[in-house]
Amino acid sequence: MTLEPVNLSEALASFDDVYSPRIVARMNDYDVRIAHARGEHVWHVHDDTDEFFLVLEGGFDIALRDADGTERMVQLRKGDTFVVPKGVEHKPSSEGGSILMFEPSGTLTTGDRFTGEVPDHVDSTVGHEL
Repeated sequence: MTLEPVNLSEALASFDDVYSPRIVARMNDYDVRIAHARGEHVWHVHDDTDEFFLVLEGGFDIALRDADGTERMVQLRKGDTFVVPKGVEHKPSSEGGSILMFEPSGTLTTGDRFTGEVPDHVDSTVGHEL
């Protein structure tokens, strides 16, 4: 990582892939990641970590599934934040937008477990260097 500022608008303009986060900074044992979002992600869960989202542009929805199978939708718009608690199954989706995430370094975008096939447009990764 560099000791120079990172402009998030310029960083987002440097790539087009969706659900393929770029690491813009590291803080302690956490990555600060940005990503474009469009379409549906995959149902997944992070057993040992919460997942923080900040919507930078557009909209971003997160379906949540309780242990009993009950589902609800959290709809986020530009400037909104939301934390998915560890152990909660969730499925992001978007009609188009960009997000910033805080996650422990090494956290897979598809979680510790996922349901179904990973769509071709979803990159199962621990993030890419910017």
